[in-house]
Amino acid sequence: MTDGTSALTFAQLRESAYRTAVGLVRSGIAAGDRIVVQLPNWTDFVVAAVAVARCRAILVPIMPIYRNDEVSYILQHSGARAVITCKAFGGFDFAAMYSEIRGACPEVDSVYLARMSEGDNGAQPLSSLRVEGEIDDLLVELGEGPGADDGHLIIYTSGTTARPKGCFHTWNTIAFTVRVMAQSLDYSVRDVAFGPSPVTHGTGYMTSVLIPLFSGGKSHFMESWDTKEAPYRIAKYGCTTTVTATPFLQMLLDHYDPQTHDLSSMRFWVAAGAPIPASIFERSRIVFPRIEVLSLYGRSENFLTTMCNTDSDPELSTTTDGCAPAGVEVAAVDEHGMPVGPGEEGDLSYKGPGHMIEYYRQPGLTAELFTEEGFSRSGDLGWVNDAGYLRVTGRLKDIIIRGGLNISAAEIENLMLTHPSIQNAAVVAMPDVRLGEKACAYIVPAMGMQPSLEELASYLRDEHDFAIQKLPERMELVDALPLTATGKVQKHLLRADVAEKLKSETVVT
Repeated sequence: MTDGTSALTFAQLRESAYRTAVGLVRSGIAAGDRIVVQLPNWTDFVVAAVAVARCRAILVPIMPIYRNDEVSYILQHSGARAVITCKAFGGFDFAAMYSEIRGACPEVDSVYLARMSEGDNGAQPLSSLRVEGEIDDLLVELGEGPGADDGHLIIYTSGTTARPKGCFHTWNTIAFTVRVMAQSLDYSVRDVAFGPSPVTHGTGYMTSVLIPLFSGGKSHFMESWDTKEAPYRIAKYGCTTTVTATPFLQMLLDHYDPQTHDLSSMRFWVAAGAPIPASIFERSRIVFPRIEVLSLYGRSENFLTTMCNTDSDPELSTTTDGCAPAGVEVAAVDEHGMPVGPGEEGDLSYKGPGHMIEYYRQPGLTAELFTEEGFSRSGDLGWVNDAGYLRVTGRLKDIIIRGGLNISAAEIENLMLTHPSIQNAAVVAMPDVRLGEKACAYIVPAMGMQPSLEELASYLRDEHDFAIQKLPERMELVDALPLTATGKVQKHLLRADVAEKLKSETVVT
């Protein structure tokens, strides 16, 4: 595996991770202890993750974009005993941050810094954990490795309106999903995973770290998504596969130059996190005819709910988000947890061996998650057809309620993305005194275009027979939509933005 500045063979990974694991044990880390790892997409993350697992501790990854408040909450909630991070990344001083918040996190005994030869702000170099000596003797000291039902991972949901929840997984819940995904994608030792998604998030960890490790393939990490750099990395390292948020694919399509870029090594691109709009899928088939674009739907509670595989009809990635793998059941349920009919919208729910054990230290929320039949509610709105194929149509909370009428933001967005003057779009609810809410569209125009609200309303109404009540009633032109590190639109920021603008306009009036 490589990250552009470092490389590790499987043998080097094993030795480095096991020597680090012995250092963790000697520092007092015991089976079941939680260890936070907040690192960029570096090979050091994989060393840390394997070391944590080998000493039977539990990995708690935190994305590098998180700062004091979120990090402090996760440290306290998980009861982390140690932290593995870096001195600085992206212009931010992580060592200083942890020094500042350690006072509120008394269970944290130690902080270790990757790629540092000296400590800083009370932290120690990660290299200080590496124990020398005969590896066979060190393995004896480590003792028995983790069992299939031992805790492996607590990954916190990227909550935007409430505190994140810790999804507690074992080796069994993780391994089921890894094997199913690798099989669905025909993954082999010849594959090289391209990993721009954060490895400290479920998507990146599963597809850029675990699938290559389980399958014997290679992996190339990209520190963070860079549309201009991505084609060169793919060509240089011979990348064959990737799983990213849908906007990453869209950005690459907008930037791709066939005279400059060589993507001939890529055999498939899996888009996750949001359904693939038909317009994006059709463009990808024209621009990247040799790359198979597939859809995947999952969440932190269960990393894979449904997906299209390499044997699927390509059109299914446009019209559905795939079907459940063997051993998994999916259903759309109503507000009482009862299944609705084929093709009817409901709360998309999952039952299968890839589901987390619980929300860590939150038994009440865990109990609320399940229906009487044992299905785990997702909070995503969608349908399941007679053939078992699922489609996400939006979030149950991503609904604009205009005078009692429920309007799906995703429905409007998918149609607007077919307009030639629109590069990207997001629709959110804005407050309205009379109707409660109305739809506001945030638009990233295509290069050289300047769409108007009237133009878009006419397009939706006249060319797509869209109901007048569903039309956006305000439009904001922006250079880019605010995205999380995993490529999801941060709609809470857009809702806050339009609410503040309406408030200011009211005051002026």
